[in-house]
Amino acid sequence: MALTTTAFDWVCTLVRKESAIVLEKGKEYLVESRLVPLARAAGASDVSAYVDGIRLRPDRRAQTAIVEALTTNETSWFRDGAPFTAFSTSVVPALKQARATTRSLRIWSAASSTGQEAYSLAISLQDSLIAEGWRAEIIGTDLSSEVLEKAKAGRYSQLEMNRGLPAPMLVRHFTRVGTQWQVNDDIKRMVRFQQLNLTSSYAALGQFDVVFLRNVLIYFDLETKRDILSRVRKVLKPGGYMFLGGAETTLGVDENWDRELIGRVSVHRPKNGGQA
Repeated sequence: MALTTTAFDWVCTLVRKESAIVLEKGKEYLVESRLVPLARAAGASDVSAYVDGIRLRPDRRAQTAIVEALTTNETSWFRDGAPFTAFSTSVVPALKQARATTRSLRIWSAASSTGQEAYSLAISLQDSLIAEGWRAEIIGTDLSSEVLEKAKAGRYSQLEMNRGLPAPMLVRHFTRVGTQWQVNDDIKRMVRFQQLNLTSSYAALGQFDVVFLRNVLIYFDLETKRDILSRVRKVLKPGGYMFLGGAETTLGVDENWDRELIGRVSVHRPKNGGQA
């Protein structure tokens, strides 16, 4: 039985309330496919029956599971390539000059999912920064506690490793554990993960030199995008940088950002130095 309109609308309302993510008409198949495992585990006859059961008899844990199932996003190592090249070849050298006194960088992976982006950033810094005696702290945040547990473990299957990680990096920065690969301690020490809803306060995060806010704004409405971008500006240190996804922009959303083209990548910096 196809997902009923009542069940779909209830799920959309729940997900928007809890995460600000907008699921529009036409996403019924996505919702159904993501919730099938939950429905089967609960012994429901189909997804609509599973959703209706929770809708009529509210269960907080089940509601959280639904939201997490629908906010787990696609990720891979060094995703899309060019942003990480721009980060390593232009942004890090510029920050090394600007932060020569403190010799320390803080980076926020703002939708870290299972951790590949945060660990990719750590690997990028290992030779260019850490080997020269600098300190780096990378904070990875996500709404989903399930994906964060995997990120904290830092252990991945061969299939996951094959998605974007060059073989020399695999051999150098990971250790084989049975059929999986474990990120080495020198990389893992640079990274910390914590749960965060991007629509909530960022005050406890502190200030950052670089924010990777990639491939997440596309899920929000205009008002939420504007709010998030405004608050990201306030946690960027003067002279800091923000990376968005290839399909994302500040244009028409928050005009308090300047764009710099580095190769094929648009890097965003707050106007007038930031923290306005």
